[in-house]
Amino acid sequence: MSTDFSTPVAVEMCYENLNESCIKTSYSPVPRLILYTVFGFGVVLTVFGNLMVMISVFYFKQLHSPANSLIASLACADFLVGVTVMPFSTVRSVESCWYFGQSYCKFHSCFEGSFCYASIYHLCFISLDRYIAVTDPLVYPIRFTAFVSGLCIAFSWLFSIIYSFFLLGTGANEVGLEQLVSALTCVGGCQIAVNQNWVMINFLVFIIPTLVMIIVYSRIFLIAKQQARKIEGMGNKTENAADRYKEKVAKRERKAAKTLGIAVMAFLISWLPYFIDSVIDAFLGFITPTYIYEILVWFAYYNSAMNPLIYAFFYPWFRKAVKLIVTGGILKENSSSINLFPE
Repeated sequence: MSTDFSTPVAVEMCYENLNESCIKTSYSPVPRLILYTVFGFGVVLTVFGNLMVMISVFYFKQLHSPANSLIASLACADFLVGVTVMPFSTVRSVESCWYFGQSYCKFHSCFEGSFCYASIYHLCFISLDRYIAVTDPLVYPIRFTAFVSGLCIAFSWLFSIIYSFFLLGTGANEVGLEQLVSALTCVGGCQIAVNQNWVMINFLVFIIPTLVMIIVYSRIFLIAKQQARKIEGMGNKTENAADRYKEKVAKRERKAAKTLGIAVMAFLISWLPYFIDSVIDAFLGFITPTYIYEILVWFAYYNSAMNPLIYAFFYPWFRKAVKLIVTGGILKENSSSINLFPE
């Protein structure tokens, strides 16, 4: 990995006693410390933040809902990125060597792909959930049930894992690139090449749910605007209790949709450059410099730390839940029934 703020001080080998070893780029102590601090902070934030989301949803009874089950499952995908992907990528990025064996190199790439696709399909189903909630909030609990939520979660995980492990496990990604792969192969390296056919399929698997989310959230915000205009037009007209309740529910659902819309935008901003570069790279002979690749991939990894921060910023209930968890408030009797939504 190369950066603008440091110059390699020596050229070494990842394994000094092996002729087939990859070249290692060493950095002076200060840049190494900075890089490990930045990447390590990302790992801690990802693991801790998403763990808080999962504990909150599973522990507090008030948060037991089909929609929140999707959010907890999304947090699980991000949590696994922080546990199985980011720590190993930290060492690879700073040391420019892979010290965890060739077998885990392939698993590492499979995990990376699985959890990325799991995240985007969870977000896609969450956007559809929000659309139903905003367009018809009173009928929503009947239409989006625990069973439907379970199907969405099962599809997101099974499709993502099967697709990623099939692609990389069978070696289909390397067909036609045998000479390149052979040239890149060395002890201490972990390069995964994807041919033009599969890189386009990868992009389609990513972009189709992306387009669905963009269309759905565009519709949601259009409907929210119409609802707000309708309320303003009613002025001081008397509303019955049912109308007031419906408007209160609709307002809550619009706020949830806005928050999750921000989470979707953060995901796209983080991952879209990586996927675009992967397509360009495959068609132009893999010309992306290593340091550019590392920047793009870490930009994508950091998305796994963003969602808990978004929830903390927009959801008072999440801040209250985290406070109870961290301070040990959940150890008290009947703490799972605490009201997290004070009026």
